[in-house]
Amino acid sequence: MDILRQQADDLIRDFTAETLSFNALPQSIIDADFVHSAQLNIELFFRYLADGIEPAETATRPLVDRATELIRDGMSVAEALGNYREGARFFWTQLAPLVEAQDPAMLPELGARLTGYLGLITARIAEALVTDVRQPHWELLEHQHEIADALLTGRKLGGWVGDPETPLADAYLVTVIRLGAAAPGALTAVRRALAAEPGTLLHRDSAGWTALLPLHGERLPHPLQSLTQPKPTAAEPHPQLWIGIAPAASHDAIPHAYTEARIVADAARCLRRPEIVCRHQDMVLEYAIAASGPARKSLTALLIPLAEHPLLSETLDALIDNQLNTSAVARALHVHRNTVHYRLTRIAELTGHDPQQPHGIAALVAAKTAATLDRNAFQP
Repeated sequence: MDILRQQADDLIRDFTAETLSFNALPQSIIDADFVHSAQLNIELFFRYLADGIEPAETATRPLVDRATELIRDGMSVAEALGNYREGARFFWTQLAPLVEAQDPAMLPELGARLTGYLGLITARIAEALVTDVRQPHWELLEHQHEIADALLTGRKLGGWVGDPETPLADAYLVTVIRLGAAAPGALTAVRRALAAEPGTLLHRDSAGWTALLPLHGERLPHPLQSLTQPKPTAAEPHPQLWIGIAPAASHDAIPHAYTEARIVADAARCLRRPEIVCRHQDMVLEYAIAASGPARKSLTALLIPLAEHPLLSETLDALIDNQLNTSAVARALHVHRNTVHYRLTRIAELTGHDPQQPHGIAALVAAKTAATLDRNAFQP
């Protein structure tokens, strides 16, 4: 039992490092601050496995409240409950082989208890949702989600225009959130701050969360101001959460702004930008490459000749990191400056782009950016 518990804890710990296991789970699970919930689920499940006593309602209340909050903010019921099914499936595929190798007789009991625990939690979430949907605020939330979806996709608003219960702003700041290996609770804290801004509309898409924040002038809405200054430092590391923003001066401009904000947010995530709140004006080259579609593959192909020459790739990276200063590159790589020049000449011969010339280094920097986007699964 202790070995199983340790294995489960190790799986959850690995998620914070963006391992292969992390990438194997649906994005919506990660967006739901999975690690925090998973730690509590593991604690409750192993207690249930050991003593056979179902967790009390008070013990599962944080899990039920989290699921209810996600659904209020725009996640579908099917997605929220499906995440538990996917989590249980992943948990089983990882731990069942260990049990089978060490104590095969325990495998049926593990399966039965896991099924029972899954049914218990999802039933309590469903019961809480039935109670919640009967409350007066539920219909208003549904209308807000439908309005957000209509605005983001450019559909007609119909009878919602002029509705006193859901007043619409003339202009919005489209705000798209994307995660890296964020700390438990980071996304929930940001989502709550955005939702608390008067007039905000929340939307859940296939890759994360979007908020429409009423825009008054050029000043950033309050929830975003606190995320722009100061920038993360070594003492306060980056929260691994990126927010792409784009203003829409009218309702008709929202779909275009939505596309822009999605590209900015996901490109910032892939490139590990130092800022938390990002605009395309702050990353013009990166945005152009991210938005270029098929052209990214052509750029990435420029680096193929360097694939079998790690020293040349390392030298190109050092050249870019050191602002094209070959003396600094030589010091960073602990080689003679002549060696650096020889390697740069070889890069020019292999790729057809001379990193010591403006056009050549521009093409290679763009290729490096495109390759990083592809490597980190850029999906606007």
